[in-house]
Amino acid sequence: MGETVVKLENVWKIFGAQAPQAMEAVLKDGLTKPQVLEKFGCVVGVQDASFEVARGEIFCIMGLSGSGKSTLVRHVNRLIEPTAGKIEIMGQDVSAISDNELRRIRAQQIGMVFQHMALMPHRSVRDNVAYPLEIRKVPKSKRWAVSDHALGLVDLTGYEDRLPKELSGGMQQRVGIARALASDPEILLMDEPFSALDPLIRLQLQDQFKALVAQLKKTTLFITHDLDEAIRIGHRIAIMKDGVIVQIGTPEDIVMNPADDYVREFVQGISKLKLVKAHSIMEPLDSFSGSLDGAPRADHGADLDQLIDLAVATEHPVVITEDGADLGVVTKPRLLRGIQGGKDD
Repeated sequence: MGETVVKLENVWKIFGAQAPQAMEAVLKDGLTKPQVLEKFGCVVGVQDASFEVARGEIFCIMGLSGSGKSTLVRHVNRLIEPTAGKIEIMGQDVSAISDNELRRIRAQQIGMVFQHMALMPHRSVRDNVAYPLEIRKVPKSKRWAVSDHALGLVDLTGYEDRLPKELSGGMQQRVGIARALASDPEILLMDEPFSALDPLIRLQLQDQFKALVAQLKKTTLFITHDLDEAIRIGHRIAIMKDGVIVQIGTPEDIVMNPADDYVREFVQGISKLKLVKAHSIMEPLDSFSGSLDGAPRADHGADLDQLIDLAVATEHPVVITEDGADLGVVTKPRLLRGIQGGKDD
């Protein structure tokens, strides 16, 4: 893992008039979420959340409605204050900074995109994108140049003078992304930005966004209730339930090794053919006693779909290699288990 840009340590959020007393009781007596509600009339929104996000990483926080995912991400730019715990942005404790410094960080280092963009209907696309710079009193010529560049990044060149109502839903969402990029932030906070769009447009925007983030090396926290979306764009995924982070891992880790029945239910319908790689299901060379003469070979990063193509044409296992050296084998039983996923041999 590279340089850490966002770090949360033991973050709690309890809503209610007696939140401090409830927090003290939780730490002292180990009260559960229902007990906190019954005794103090408080709601536990986030429970003891910790994770780190590396520079350039897309870190997806996934969960159903009410799981605490949006509450959690709003702690990063202090739209919500934690009841307990610590949040660091590039090594700086955001709870210890002044209001002026917080405003500067929000304006210059963090861009946020919501599901509903709230574009200003009376302003052109160019002016909508340039608005954060206008607030900072950047000269008009410069903010328009920055706006046009940001619109080019999201393939909206030529639409600068249009009004939002003249654009499709997907195009309006790209305007929102361009607006977040206009300040050249280090961090992007994306709160279900594509969930209201039609499926085909949504897939296209997911691909465009992932390519754009890779190009610009933006560190991204991406909130979604859709596991397919999280798997499609995330380098790692945190799955939340009732304010608790149940599991953090790569898409492959989560699909192959679900932490509990809750995660297992989520992943059971996910296709593993393009997700699971050879290195995850192979067995060591010395554990295979048969002949490998004439056996096909595949790189350790080959997916199940590629392994199936090789396996159907031979009675031999597939030999897995790395940098030209034999690393392990995938037998047909191992391949079938890989397709099932999340089951023991």
